[in-house]
Amino acid sequence: MKSENSPKSKNNVVWHHATVTRERRQEQNGHKSVILWFTGLSGAGKSTLAHAVEEELHQSGAKTFVLDGDNVRHGLCSDLEFSDKDRKENIRRIGEISKLMLESGVIVLTAFISPFREDRKAARSLFPHGEFIEVYCNCSLEVCENRDPKGIYQKARNGEIENFTGISSPYEVPEKPEITIKTDELPLIDSVQKIIEYLQGREIIKK
Repeated sequence: MKSENSPKSKNNVVWHHATVTRERRQEQNGHKSVILWFTGLSGAGKSTLAHAVEEELHQSGAKTFVLDGDNVRHGLCSDLEFSDKDRKENIRRIGEISKLMLESGVIVLTAFISPFREDRKAARSLFPHGEFIEVYCNCSLEVCENRDPKGIYQKARNGEIENFTGISSPYEVPEKPEITIKTDELPLIDSVQKIIEYLQGREIIKK
C-alpha cells in the first residue's frame, strides 16, 4: 500500500501554471487554438482532409499539428490493440495529448475513426465549450471499401481482422457534429474551403 508521502502518490502531483500562457501564445500566433476532431470510417478521407486543411492553414502562417491514427499507434499507443477497451483507451490518450497541445496555442487536427459516441463525448468534455470541433467525414461504406488502399476491408470480410469498424464492429454516427463533410461527394479542395470558412466565421483564424 502506497503512503501519501510516496513520490508516486497523486497527492503530490500539482498542476504547474506557466508564466507563458495559452493566451500569450495565441496572441503571438495570431489565431486561437482549437481541436479539429476528424471522425469517420476507415477510408472516409479523414487523414487526407486533415492534412490538406493543415497545409492550407500552414501556408497562411497558422501554427498547426496533425495527430494521425496510424502514426500515434506507432508510438504513444503502440501497446494497444483494437478491442473496444483498447479503442476507448486510445481515444482517451489522444484527448489528453490534444488538451496539452491546445495549451501550446496551436490548432490541433486529429484523424481517428473514434467509432463510439461515448468516447468522443469524453474527449469533448476535456475542452471548454466551442473549442472541440467535431468534423464528421461522411462517406458510404461502399465507397470506403472501394477505396481501401490497404486492402483491410477485404481482410475484415474474410475474417482475418477482428473488431473492424463498419464490418464486425459498429461505427456510431455523430449526432450533432459542428461540421459534416460528404467526402464521397465533395471535392477535396471544396471540403478544405468549407472548414476554413467555418474557422473564419468563428474568428478562430483571420480572413
